[in-house]
Amino acid sequence: MTQRNDVERSSASVLAVDADRRNLLKATAAGVAALGFTSMFNLSHAEAQDMSNGADNFYKSDKATLEKVTFKTAYNTDVIGNQHVAKNLDRNAKHPAIIVSHPMGAVKEQSANLYAAKMAEQGFVTIAIDLPFWGESDGQPRQAVSPDFYAEAYSAAADYLGTLPYVDPERIGVIGICGSGAFALSAVKIDPRLKAAATVSMYDHGTLYRKGLGGKQTREEYHAFLAGAAKQRVAESKGAAIAYTAGAPIALTGNAIGDEFYDFYRTPRGEVTPAYASPKTSTMPTVATNVKFANFYPLEDLDTVSPRPLLFIAGDQAHSREFSELAFAKAVEPKELHWVRGAGHVDLYDRVNLIPFDKLKAFFDLHLSA
Repeated sequence: MTQRNDVERSSASVLAVDADRRNLLKATAAGVAALGFTSMFNLSHAEAQDMSNGADNFYKSDKATLEKVTFKTAYNTDVIGNQHVAKNLDRNAKHPAIIVSHPMGAVKEQSANLYAAKMAEQGFVTIAIDLPFWGESDGQPRQAVSPDFYAEAYSAAADYLGTLPYVDPERIGVIGICGSGAFALSAVKIDPRLKAAATVSMYDHGTLYRKGLGGKQTREEYHAFLAGAAKQRVAESKGAAIAYTAGAPIALTGNAIGDEFYDFYRTPRGEVTPAYASPKTSTMPTVATNVKFANFYPLEDLDTVSPRPLLFIAGDQAHSREFSELAFAKAVEPKELHWVRGAGHVDLYDRVNLIPFDKLKAFFDLHLSA
């Protein structure tokens, strides 16, 4: 397949709403930085992207059924997923399947469910999963970081899909959104049953925590990050309460990236508070485990995935676009890098008028064909 670098064009009306929304966020921002958020991303204030036009995170399909399912990992823990199947699917035939995983810190009902429902309407059997330690899936402490356990969830989902009589176990693909893009890549590298993978607004949290966005983190800041996690472990070993870090701020901050995440996770647009989480700590990983990302290298040996294809989708205005560019550079053919014009990072979580579902359908139709 020839290397491609595509652009999805948005309409002038969308861009006009973008400008209105940017002005609104700028006018209402509280101006108080959320603890740890600004330093984590090492960026100054800039105007935020539009985060409202076309958002449909809680989309419910009238063309596909939704069923909650449970399956085991290799470590005998439970992963919970929402399985989507088109109502008119011929269950006497074998069909391709897609595993969809949520942004880091989210749950399956945030973004992943939308993608799974939309792709099910296109004839794929899909399953939106909660990664271990998040949502309804097993794992203690809640909201822990474990890239190895995250990667295992995709293999466990492939195990489960392979038991369904109407799924072809040789035609399973993956869509990973935000941090799950990197988690999915780490799974694809070691599980050849995952035949094709697409990432959307990908984050490589390993590179992020080692170097910061744009490589702007200093060595001193990195060492402080490690020291903070070690200090918290000591405190918790002596009975201190679990501490949480990063994630979406709980108030508008005046920081463009913080406000972008706030608008999805802290408003009715995308807010979901699982039963186990406080509204003030949902999306936030534990301090003691978040340091595990420092040993996370999902893009190393990415060339070994070939000849299985990789598709990287990102907004051309996304603050995270560097990670898709880096992954694309490290991958080998067959690969594609697809830019969505006018889209920021979080826009591709749920803005259906920007998400290139046609591109995803074409990619998986081609590479998961019988």
